[in-house]
Amino acid sequence: MNLYLLAAAADAAPESKFGFVEAMREGGPVAWTILAIMVIMSVGSFYIMFTKLFEQNKVMKQYNAVQTQFWRASSLKEGATKLDKDGPWRQLADDAVKAQEDHGKMTDALESHDYMHGSLQRSEDSINAVLNGGLAFLATVGATAPFVGLLGTVIGIYRALINIGIAGNASIDKVAGPVGEALIMTAIGLLVAVPAVFAFNWLQGRNRKIAAMLSTFSTDLLAYMNSNGAVKPTVVAAAPAAKPAAKPAANPTLNKS
Repeated sequence: MNLYLLAAAADAAPESKFGFVEAMREGGPVAWTILAIMVIMSVGSFYIMFTKLFEQNKVMKQYNAVQTQFWRASSLKEGATKLDKDGPWRQLADDAVKAQEDHGKMTDALESHDYMHGSLQRSEDSINAVLNGGLAFLATVGATAPFVGLLGTVIGIYRALINIGIAGNASIDKVAGPVGEALIMTAIGLLVAVPAVFAFNWLQGRNRKIAAMLSTFSTDLLAYMNSNGAVKPTVVAAAPAAKPAAKPAANPTLNKS
């Protein structure tokens, strides 16, 4: 009899459902809005991360052509044709060719040098601006995502306190949902912010390395133009092609037969 009474009491007891979806339902439209904002932040961060990584790898790979092919050409115009058309190195080379063609119009030698230097510097600045595009979004996400999650935390705790005040007691079924929502929002905010901060610092460091490479190339171009081709960096030898495998020696016993 007692067993039947216990089973009936268990069936009659209210079911408390806990979980992510239930916590979001407790939060209502505000919680779903905050979640949507953080999802957009996360998707945007990973998109910028991978696209910028691909762009940087492409630029660094194109630099090999500068070291092995560009400086072997007899002129800047010929060397520019050996570079990829959509690469920053081609842009710098084309701007150098244009500056070289226009510098003869300057009546003062100093003005001529300043004009060529300024043309290459403007080209460098435009390339660096493209490479740094999108990093501001990563920095913004890294700085604001924890606070967006904290807003969800504050709202969740506020709802928990309201439920306590209405119920007149602090039973777990009254506060577990809102507090769970609050903790989930905090965790999501950190999960969105941490990868964005790491990606921003890593990509920015790689951009500084590319900027140094661009500055070196620009300086070499300026020296080449001012010396009429007499001054140029040492050409890096291309990697030697693999030698074909040697044929096996003939078996002398077979030749005798």
